[in-house]
Amino acid sequence: MRVLVTGAAGFLGSHLAERFLREGYDVIGLDNFVTGSRENSGILEEYDGFTLIEHDISQPIFFEEELDGVLHFASPASPVDYLEIPIQTLKVGSLGTHHALGIALAKKARFLLASTSEVYGDPLVHPQPEAYWGNVNPVGVRGCYDEAKRFAEALTMAYHRHHRVDTRIVRIFNTFGPRMRPGDGRVVSNFIVQALRGDPLSVYGDGSQTRSFCYVDDEVDGIYRLFNSGRSEPTNIGNPNEFTILELARIVLEETVSESQIESLPLPEDDPRVRKPDITIARELLRWEPKVELREGIRRTLPFFEQELARRDARARNI
Repeated sequence: MRVLVTGAAGFLGSHLAERFLREGYDVIGLDNFVTGSRENSGILEEYDGFTLIEHDISQPIFFEEELDGVLHFASPASPVDYLEIPIQTLKVGSLGTHHALGIALAKKARFLLASTSEVYGDPLVHPQPEAYWGNVNPVGVRGCYDEAKRFAEALTMAYHRHHRVDTRIVRIFNTFGPRMRPGDGRVVSNFIVQALRGDPLSVYGDGSQTRSFCYVDDEVDGIYRLFNSGRSEPTNIGNPNEFTILELARIVLEETVSESQIESLPLPEDDPRVRKPDITIARELLRWEPKVELREGIRRTLPFFEQELARRDARARNI
C-alpha cells in the first residue's frame, strides 16, 4: 500500500506520514517547505518506505507510481503564516486541492482532505456539529484561510458526487504537540516559547475566548481511523474539552515553572469567541475520542521546545 501526503514536512503532516509508515505503508511526501520543516522531513527519511518530493501542489505534478491514498495536508495553518501569504494560501486550498483530487481520480485512490474548524468561523452554534454551516467573514483578513478550506470541501464533495472519488474530509480542531514551529503564531507554541524564555505571555482580548486543544497523537489516530472508514462527509476530529485562553496560559506557566507575566493585547479581527467540536459522529462511527488531557499534552510537548530553543540559541551564538 502506498499513499501520497502533501504537506508532509509540516507539523501535522509529518506526524500523519509517520503513522502510515509505522502501519506498513510506503509514503510519498510532498512539500515546498514554505512552512514545512527540513527537520520533520529528516525524521521521515529515516524510514525505508519514505520518499520526499519537493514541489508546490498548487502546480501540476504527475506520478508514475500506483497510489492507494492521497492525503492533502499542504497549507499554511496558523494566522501568522496565512496572513503573510494569503494568495498562496488561497491557491493551495483551490488549485492545490484540484490537483490532489486529480491525482486521486487518475489513480483510483482514496482522498482525504485536511479541513479545519475555521470553516465554522465565529460560530453561532455551540458546540459545533458537522451539520452547522458556519459564520465566516469571506472578505475579512482570515477569509483567505477559512474560504480556501470551505472551497476545498465543496470541491472534494463535487469530485465525490460527479467523479465518484472515494473521499474523506476531516475538520481539524486546535492541535498541538512536538514539531510545532516556535513562533508559528499558534497559541500553544506561543505560550510555551514565551514561558520558557521568561517573556510575557501574549493574551489577546480579555482571554475569555475558548478553544479545544487536541494532542497530536490523538488527532492523528482519529484521522487514520477516518481514512479507513466509509464516511465521505466532513467529520470533526478534536478534543471536546474547552478551555479559556487564560486557563491555557496558567497551565503553561505552571508546567514550565515560569515567572512570566500575562500581558493583554488587542483582539485580532474576526477572532472566534468560542470553539468546541461535537464529536458524536467520531465517537459512534470511528470509536474514537481523545485520551490525552491538555496538561499531560503540554508536559509531553515541553521537551521538544526546550531542545529546539537550545538548538536555536546555540546556532545564534555560532553565527
